[in-house]
Amino acid sequence: PGAMSQAVAKEMPQEQGEGGSRRSSWGLLVTAGVGGTLVALYAVATPFVTPALRKVCLPFVPATAAQIQNVLKMLENRSGPLVDIGSGDGRIVIAAAKKGFQAVGYELNPWLVWYSRYRAWRDGVHQNTRFYISDLWKVSFSHYTNVVVFGVPQMMPQLEKKLEEELECNARIIACRFPFPCWIPDHTTGEGIDTVWAYDLKHSRGCETKSLEFTPETES
Repeated sequence: PGAMSQAVAKEMPQEQGEGGSRRSSWGLLVTAGVGGTLVALYAVATPFVTPALRKVCLPFVPATAAQIQNVLKMLENRSGPLVDIGSGDGRIVIAAAKKGFQAVGYELNPWLVWYSRYRAWRDGVHQNTRFYISDLWKVSFSHYTNVVVFGVPQMMPQLEKKLEEELECNARIIACRFPFPCWIPDHTTGEGIDTVWAYDLKHSRGCETKSLEFTPETES
């Protein structure tokens, strides 16, 4: 019995050591798995919540269901191509495409553009939608008759000038969350952050001037 007790005593530390080693290995694996998952989630989520690098910081804030319905209300009885400036995850473009519009979104964040393309394919409207990775200040919107803007106050004065110079007089500009500083809206709907303002460019002073300048060229 004494010899057996000594043998057991000699084996026990070794077994405990092996068990401790196994537990340590499992702990390292679990830690590595959790860490890897967090890194992956951070890599996927970060592009959706951080602003893209623009002249004006324009963070991604998804449109609410009420905002989408208000935009669609402003598009009733409208036709022609539509563009969403700063299209985010594509929900406005997709909603417009479902109403029959040929809709295009411009977004600087490539992750959001790829996600928008996936959503359009998933919803069966990918043939009526296009999403481009581009800085809005480097794009001409001259051939669009319907423009949707989710902007911030800092960018609205400069964007107002850009659109007035580029768009034709039959264009309608729909601003969400923040209105344009100089234009007087022709239509307004919604409340609070869901407010939407619609501007018919033919009623603005800049568009009237543009029409007068264009008339002699058509006559000559």
